[in-house]
Amino acid sequence: MAEVESRPSLSSERPPLERGLLCAGVYERVVAASMPRVWENVFDWEHLPWLHADSFAQVELEARGAWGWRVSATLAEPLQREVRIELRADRRRARYVSATLDGPGSGTEIWTSLAPVAASHTQIRVEFWLSERDPASARRRGQSLCRTYASLWDEDERMMVERTRALAARHPRPESASLCLGSLAEVRASLPRSVELAGRRFHVVERAGRLQVYAAQCPHRLGPLPAVPSGSDHVTCPWHGYRFDVCSGAETSGRPWTLERARVEIDPSSGGVTLHVGEPGEASSEDSA
Repeated sequence: MAEVESRPSLSSERPPLERGLLCAGVYERVVAASMPRVWENVFDWEHLPWLHADSFAQVELEARGAWGWRVSATLAEPLQREVRIELRADRRRARYVSATLDGPGSGTEIWTSLAPVAASHTQIRVEFWLSERDPASARRRGQSLCRTYASLWDEDERMMVERTRALAARHPRPESASLCLGSLAEVRASLPRSVELAGRRFHVVERAGRLQVYAAQCPHRLGPLPAVPSGSDHVTCPWHGYRFDVCSGAETSGRPWTLERARVEIDPSSGGVTLHVGEPGEASSEDSA
């Protein structure tokens, strides 16, 4: 388990200019996300190798706490180099710094300031501080970092917007709800398909001759889950890599999340297919065809 430790706040540290670092560039934008959503994103180290797969191949947590987090990471191709990154947050001053401790770019500090623009928008200002001594070289690297961060924030913004929408649209779990899909032959002819049930979207697929119906949102952070690929019994969240067995709902790495599923009932006389949620046995497929 990753160490949980306390760290000094940024307010106790000397500014990068006083430590001989050179500001190589500044990137600014407004993102369509509230300050709480942005802070949630800042502390979310898990999304790095999934949402930002073009930058990170894998990430392993070393330590975390209210101060931020520290990870060991493998950069994506073509670099494929190992780095250690530490993020330290100063919520009172609405800023945080991401420092490269080891590996390519060691000594780099990326200082980000946040400011609310409206209830649903936040101003982002990112400063790139390098140990580079040659101004021309620093400027070129700063331009490259600006391009990289534009892409990273594009990806972060899409996730934050989708999560905000999912939270706003989330319905309370019903005591029970049902939906008739039609005859078994009609349902099979339409697969894979998505349906709305109790205000939530579910995917309907067939595996080993049985209908399987599972939620189209990851239970972790409500990330959008696709229809399970043909020939597979598993679906992976594109935000954090949580992987679920659609037949059991279990998270395959043992993390404490279970994918919501609907119970499938086949009427023995008419062959009609009805889905049920919010009742005992809803995650079972024993009655599935």
